[in-house]
Amino acid sequence: AIAVTDDMAKGLIDRFRSLPMARSAVLSGRTFSDVVYNVGILVVLMLSGLFVGWRVHTGIGDFLLAVLVMLYFTYAMAWIGVLIGLLVPSVEVGQQLGFLIVFPLTFVSNAFVPTESLPGWLQPVAEWNPFSALTAATRELFGNPNPFTSGFPGEHPILLSLLWTTALLVVFAPLAVRKYRAIDR
Repeated sequence: AIAVTDDMAKGLIDRFRSLPMARSAVLSGRTFSDVVYNVGILVVLMLSGLFVGWRVHTGIGDFLLAVLVMLYFTYAMAWIGVLIGLLVPSVEVGQQLGFLIVFPLTFVSNAFVPTESLPGWLQPVAEWNPFSALTAATRELFGNPNPFTSGFPGEHPILLSLLWTTALLVVFAPLAVRKYRAIDR
């Protein structure tokens, strides 16, 4: 969101829009570059985790699948960021709006505490949260304990994570491309 808003403010997007290329090319390039950037972040995080005792208890296939699931989710989140960046007037607003979306979803998930420890009315929200699905899927693929195991979210975290990610892509990628096409018409 921040980078797209900054590109809009500096006129870079206007220069790209004047070129004879597909309208989705600029946005696709931006989202793919975000995924590549996040590969570097993921390597640093995993190496840091190994240093403090985190381990993968499954094979290389499950490890690579976990990385692909995380990068697929990153790709979907990048499209949400692109849409936010196209909608907001400044970098500061883009940063705050992104924070307001990601912060509550992350904290109402199983990333930090088991869902069973949350209030009863909040447990279903946490169990079906896309961040919970991603967290549970990677824990399962890395062979680490899963904090909840009942119901569909707990029994099929990889499938649920892929469904959530695909749904996010199906909704937000077309919305972002549509907003991009409608700029200054």
